[in-house]
Amino acid sequence: MKVYADNAATTRVSRTALHAMLPYFDELYGNPSSLHSVGQRAAEALYEARETIAKCLGAEPREIYFTSGGSESDNQAIISAAEAGQRKNKKHIISTAIEHHAVMNTLKKLERQGFEVTFLDVPENGIITPEAVAEAIRPDTALVTVMYANNEIGTIQPIAEIGAICRERGVIFHSDAVQAAGHIDINVVRDNVDMLSISSHKFRGPKGVGALYVRRGVPLSRLIEGGEQERGRRPGTENIPGIVGMAAALYESCEYMNVVAPKIAAMRDRLIEGLSKIPHSILNGDPKRRLPGNVNFCFEGIEGEAIVLLLDEYGIQASSGSACASGSLDPSHVLIAIGRPHEIAHGSLRLTLSEENTQEEVDYILEKVPQVVEHLRNMSPVWRDLVEGKREYVIQ
Repeated sequence: MKVYADNAATTRVSRTALHAMLPYFDELYGNPSSLHSVGQRAAEALYEARETIAKCLGAEPREIYFTSGGSESDNQAIISAAEAGQRKNKKHIISTAIEHHAVMNTLKKLERQGFEVTFLDVPENGIITPEAVAEAIRPDTALVTVMYANNEIGTIQPIAEIGAICRERGVIFHSDAVQAAGHIDINVVRDNVDMLSISSHKFRGPKGVGALYVRRGVPLSRLIEGGEQERGRRPGTENIPGIVGMAAALYESCEYMNVVAPKIAAMRDRLIEGLSKIPHSILNGDPKRRLPGNVNFCFEGIEGEAIVLLLDEYGIQASSGSACASGSLDPSHVLIAIGRPHEIAHGSLRLTLSEENTQEEVDYILEKVPQVVEHLRNMSPVWRDLVEGKREYVIQ
């Protein structure tokens, strides 16, 4: 059996998105900046996609800017807010210790440029409290950036409450919603968000295209120089097939969310219940306030990479953490931030489901993961020491 359970890394492009894209590779291939009829048909498609995405997010079309994906959107939002703050002599930024590397590394770059960044500690359940954000805001705070839902442990943050505090204090609030968009309900007005990043390939659209919501009146800087596309804020000829596909995928995801999300969440809960029976294992992240398809466990005495490779031999595609950091030998910064010791954080497994998964596939995962864990533990000198009492278990 083949089971794809790595949807947080990327999703399969939906048939709806694929069919929407195809004409714009062929007969409707015009440049939307061109004045002739072929170009203007592309421009119409661009406008319609902008309208669709805005509607899905509760925004206005003019507040949507198209980018190459979540990383670019995060970078542009954070750098824009930092530059706006610097002009007012505000060089303090607040974020969390569990953000995606697109946010973390941008903030570290700003630190080298003289900004001060407060990375809020995260409790074991992975959820930041609005009170923690409120206490960290200072008169010189230019930006608060908190992800909507975590890409590794799936926890959903109290975005509307945090946004309300930022709005009251006059601080720009950005949220990386790359993992959340298309999976849980987002409304930028209700959520008091000033800027919000999304990426198409996380909700069954094509790779290499994303969007940035920017509330009207919030300053937005250019990251690159070029033409006047995207109202002068994001130069470069727009990726019309990708943008059309992203709009179709997001609309479809939002349209059927109330039907699809409970189905996925039920499979998630079955996985959590079954994997919890493996001795000396622990769920990472809050058991309830998490994305519908996210399951993340640590298993004591083994390495996560070994679990992933062995599961792949059984036809199960999973991950040990963020796909963007898969080349690193360091343990997940997210797991370390929620209090997992290094030796435990190394033994993590992330399974992320979509509407394409089935109950039979869940049964297969629940059959194979315990076998793989047992096999690896039998080979592990660390596990042998634990069994023989030479060292104490961390996960009871």
